[in-house]
Amino acid sequence: MGNPTQKCGAQLLFAANMRRIRKAKELTQEKVAEAADLHVNYISSVERGERNISICNIERIAFALHVPMSHLVARPEEPDSGGQ
Repeated sequence: MGNPTQKCGAQLLFAANMRRIRKAKELTQEKVAEAADLHVNYISSVERGERNISICNIERIAFALHVPMSHLVARPEEPDSGGQ
């Protein structure tokens, strides 16, 4: 089995989406933590991709960011390459 401290792709994707959405909404980590009823250090470590978080905390963070949970795990859309 791999190193338990190794970050997986899903954690890094979630972290990048969370950070991008939070900044786009001009929210601080503190505001997200407060709205999600989570500690700011936890929010910070999630944004660094250091946490393999539970589905319950994904829901709390999505609620705090006012987005569907799916937005936090979706891959960025590829630029449209033309016709289909």
